Amino acid sequence: KNYMIRTSLQCLALRREGDAIATQRQKAAFPPNFVHSLDSSHMMMTAITCKEAGLHFAGVHDSFWVHACDVDKMNQILREQFVELYSMPILENLLEEFQTLFPTVEFPPCPAQGNFDVREVLTSTYFFN
Repeated sequence: KNYMIRTSLQCLALRREGDAIATQRQKAAFPPNFVHSLDSSHMMMTAITCKEAGLHFAGVHDSFWVHACDVDKMNQILREQFVELYSMPILENLLEEFQTLFPTVEFPPCPAQGNFDVREVLTSTYFFN
């Protein structure tokens, strides 16, 4: 269905495809949205820690900014918060939440973890590549 919404500033044309849930589109959308939520969590953790350290932080999407004189300190905070976030059992927690919310659905187990030590980012030359 098409809908026309008129406001004092503009006229919007909206199209509603129906009440059915597009299951395949939902499945395809979940992974990138979940990863984006992790990126957002990392940015928020970094922003909070920068504020606590007295740094003036700004960020948009995947860009992290501080004054030039504070880049080294932000770099350290950025890495520390990354390690803190990804040291958590993120997929295991997600699976547990799904199993609680949808007890009649059988979910596959979490994939096995590799042998990468996330703490290596604390001393690596480049954090992003």
